[in-house]
Amino acid sequence: MKSESSSFRFLAQLCTRITDGTHQTPNYQDQGVIFISAKNIKGGQLDFADRKYITREEHEFLTKSAKPAPGDLLLTKSGSLGDVAVIPELDFEFSIFESLALLKPRRDLVDPHYLYQYIRSPDAARHFHGITTGLAVKHLHLGDLRKLKVFLPPLKHQRELAAQLSAWDTAIQKTEQLIAAKERHYSHELSRRFSEDRTAPRKYRLGEIAYVPQKLPESPKADDVYVLVRLYCKGIEKNERQKKEPTKNGRPIFRRNAGELLVGRQNIHNGGFGIVPKDLDGSLASNAITSLRFHPEKASADYIFFYLSRPSHYKKLERVMGGTGQKEISESQLMTLTIPLPALHTQTAIARYLNALRDEINLLNQSVEAYKAQKRGLMQKLLTGQWRLPVQEEAD
Repeated sequence: MKSESSSFRFLAQLCTRITDGTHQTPNYQDQGVIFISAKNIKGGQLDFADRKYITREEHEFLTKSAKPAPGDLLLTKSGSLGDVAVIPELDFEFSIFESLALLKPRRDLVDPHYLYQYIRSPDAARHFHGITTGLAVKHLHLGDLRKLKVFLPPLKHQRELAAQLSAWDTAIQKTEQLIAAKERHYSHELSRRFSEDRTAPRKYRLGEIAYVPQKLPESPKADDVYVLVRLYCKGIEKNERQKKEPTKNGRPIFRRNAGELLVGRQNIHNGGFGIVPKDLDGSLASNAITSLRFHPEKASADYIFFYLSRPSHYKKLERVMGGTGQKEISESQLMTLTIPLPALHTQTAIARYLNALRDEINLLNQSVEAYKAQKRGLMQKLLTGQWRLPVQEEAD
């Protein structure tokens, strides 16, 4: 059988209907028919956990012209733009708010799962970026959405492409689930390893085991712990969104709004306080970070880093921090913080164990980012016709 040719079609040509949900806020009920909005599309899937309800009568009225059905697509058109999900087989009905667009694909022209992948492609993202409106909250207009050009190979090729890209999605999703499980385990171990029973032999003030170097290093050192002690805007006008200030060694520091500091490639914002990551990539801002050096015969810098990284350590900081609007802590106040320390060999063993857990999580994060990058590259080639997958021709 002769292969059909590929072409580009407008999204409007591939759907029997492109519409959105009601623009009026419904009368919510304690129970009834489920009502969802853009927040219910997460990572390419429908999530009904955070849902509202409307009456059956209102649902029937709202879906009189277009009712969501299995195989239709829902696309976020307000706030978080361009996230899309294919409606699966469900044993219940639901209605949608105006922040969601409803796409009813023509099954004789386009496979819903192929269209799903195409809408998630770099080409579609560029299209959405170019047609969005609004300053605070971004919006997609249906008229502009209908003009999205979709590369349309024959249906059998579409199904094969969708299956291949779906396999990448599965690999990414499983890796992200593994990362989430590892993060939970790490948090549990972080709390357990620093319980008072384990670390109670003696409490030390930071001033007894650490000192502040006279000169702050221009780049991170493995045996330093960097404590973020103050965040504020310096030299930024009200109408200036970002100011670039090179450091002595030429590496840039970007300061944005108060409470946020971009150092190198690390974005650090913990309400004005926090512990700078040990693997900080970039230079240090001397007016915002205190560098602590630890006496090696008394304390392990890695152990102290993990101890201070616990969420509960912020309560200790709050006891000594000063200021009303923009909080800050002086070096002398910082040195009064007390830390219970076990024997040095125990500190080293705990730090080595927690470092191994973090290294494993970091490797998994690198893997999932690599998967996503590879999938984006593959989508760019396959969904624009630059590459073709071998597909067995169907017999006449």
